[in-house]
Amino acid sequence: MKRIMILLTAVVMVISLLAGCAESDNENTAATETENVTIKFAVQADSTGTMDEIVKAFNQSQEAYTVEAVVFTNDSGNMHDQLINSLSTASGEYDVVSMDVVWAGEFASAGFLHPLDTLIKDEGWLPTDFNAGSMASGKYKGKNYALPYFSDLGFLYFRKDIVSKEDATKLVAGDYSMSDLLTLAEKYQGEADTKYGHVYQSKQYEGLTCNVNEFTNNWMDINSGLETMKAFADSKATPDDILTYTEGETHAAFLNGETVFARNWPYMTGMAASGEYPLSVDQIGFAPLPNGGTVGGWILGINANSKEASGAEAFLKFIAGPKGQKINATMGSYLPGFNALLEDEDVINSNVLLTNKGFKNALKSTIARPVVSNYSEVSDGIQVKAHEYLSGNGELEDATQLIEELLK
Repeated sequence: MKRIMILLTAVVMVISLLAGCAESDNENTAATETENVTIKFAVQADSTGTMDEIVKAFNQSQEAYTVEAVVFTNDSGNMHDQLINSLSTASGEYDVVSMDVVWAGEFASAGFLHPLDTLIKDEGWLPTDFNAGSMASGKYKGKNYALPYFSDLGFLYFRKDIVSKEDATKLVAGDYSMSDLLTLAEKYQGEADTKYGHVYQSKQYEGLTCNVNEFTNNWMDINSGLETMKAFADSKATPDDILTYTEGETHAAFLNGETVFARNWPYMTGMAASGEYPLSVDQIGFAPLPNGGTVGGWILGINANSKEASGAEAFLKFIAGPKGQKINATMGSYLPGFNALLEDEDVINSNVLLTNKGFKNALKSTIARPVVSNYSEVSDGIQVKAHEYLSGNGELEDATQLIEELLK
């Protein structure tokens, strides 16, 4: 009897231990399931507070992940170098990275970025749901490596108090060519005390690459594009020193009422609205460039060496999708990269440019600069040869051939 009692006691103790272990395992499993994972987001500083609001909204939308923004300086070159230093060591220091649109080719070619085609498909999206130029900037060797954060673009400003309604209608629709623009510049030059017909960026710097991109129809016709660009440079409708023009000279000429047409970026609209210049916003019309406007701004990608790929994907879908993009557009007045938001009433009311048909047409026809592994080298080469030809110190055939070789 005593032996039986000992055995029963032992059995009870074993059962208790097993139950305790099972309960402990359940507790550990529950803890694991509810563990919050931190996602690091490498991003430039944002003076509007919008980025913080996006991160906050995402963090409140679910319990699995917490995004922490790692804020970099607004010096793009410095941020580029810091990212390269981290990513080149196969570090998972950052999970989601924001990039200037011209970095994606370099980063993708080096294996720093995770392809996003599966993510896009699984979300039920199409690449055409996003800003065309931003998407093209992140496409390398047939794969998409980035989604838009916010866009910038080159487009045409014109004096709607000078240009006829018939000509303005064609401009707004994008129903004209670069040669047509030169004809219009020569036609309207001098009206309302203007000095010039058209101004744009043609100094040997990055702005020249953007303009060559637009004149050559996104590098599809380099020879004819450069030839047309030379016709502008030689025309009496452009300033004698047009080959020294940057954005600064461009906005000064336009806002001071010296020119009928100007190619520039959206910032010039804000300057016109300030009331500090002779030209008022009511006198200004907007139009797409005939071959599309070079895209600027920032795009988003996932670090190929992220240890938290699922969380990185979740945040990228939020910030590049309609929810995050709407916060970016309405709170920060950034141009949305998700096309459906261009028809959203709240988004339209947040940015006066989005109420304008000509500007919206421009936003729909953006084009990318070369998506290559050595962008700085390629852009520098384009600038040198194009400027050499435009200034009369080089031959068209030589410039065309070298640029074609660079783009290969």
